[in-house]
Amino acid sequence: MASYVYILSSGRNGTLYIGVTNNLINRILQHKTKLVQGFTAQYSVDKLIYYEEYDDIAIAIQREKRLKSWLRKWKVRLIEKNNPYWQDLFDQLSG
Repeated sequence: MASYVYILSSGRNGTLYIGVTNNLINRILQHKTKLVQGFTAQYSVDKLIYYEEYDDIAIAIQREKRLKSWLRKWKVRLIEKNNPYWQDLFDQLSG
């Protein structure tokens, strides 16, 4: 089963959130509908701007922890390398 590390944003250069899941579409829907109480709901962090897929959940968790420790400018560089306009990628997944 695939696992995903993902980055959400409140908007371009906005608040960032990094998470891990084994069901990316359902997890992002939970964030978008604010079923996940806490940080992302409070700050409207619900745009999927980056994700990576892994075959092993342990590796995905390791990557999530590593990304969380990065400086913000490194995270922004990673996002903009793959998604320069900070487009919400959710529609591509669910469409």
